[in-house]
Amino acid sequence: MRQAEVSRNTLETKITVTVNVDGTGISQFNTGLGFLDHMLDQVARHGMMDISVQAQGDLHIDAHHTVEDIGITFGQAFLKALGDKKGINRYGHAYVPLDEALSRVVLDLSGRPGLEFNCEFTRAVIGEFDVDLIHEFFQGFVNHALVTLHVDNLKGHNSHHQAETIFKAFGRALRMAATHDMRMAGITPSTKGSL
Repeated sequence: MRQAEVSRNTLETKITVTVNVDGTGISQFNTGLGFLDHMLDQVARHGMMDISVQAQGDLHIDAHHTVEDIGITFGQAFLKALGDKKGINRYGHAYVPLDEALSRVVLDLSGRPGLEFNCEFTRAVIGEFDVDLIHEFFQGFVNHALVTLHVDNLKGHNSHHQAETIFKAFGRALRMAATHDMRMAGITPSTKGSL
């Protein structure tokens, strides 16, 4: 089983994330942010990963530090769980619709962080959640998981649907990229010989 646990403790947040890449979609979240818990649940279920996130943050200020640091810690745990990356597909992609919304996520477990995030949310907040923080979550993730990630919301006018299609597609793309290809057993999927 490819699994890892990482804790991150700062003056702003205390976070522990556990990831089992070869899980069944079991999730447990305690972030203090209901909407983020809902989005992370999409990643676990559609990525077929077991994910636990326990977080205490300075939510009395706002959710920025908590969301960003969860992205960072999840990225660190995911990278650690992947191990040497031998035999994986490396690339993943997914299109996910939800009613009128449609998003595409394409990623490369390349060892090089990069984020292209294209989503014009139709509202600034979903419930009490600032949609700008979705970008911050993914930026934290790619910087520490060392992933190249392209996120495109292609259509949608309900911001909840826009966000949900992004996180579902992200989970499915991660699952595809992290899956072992039997034809690549023991081989690093790179002409450089390392990722």
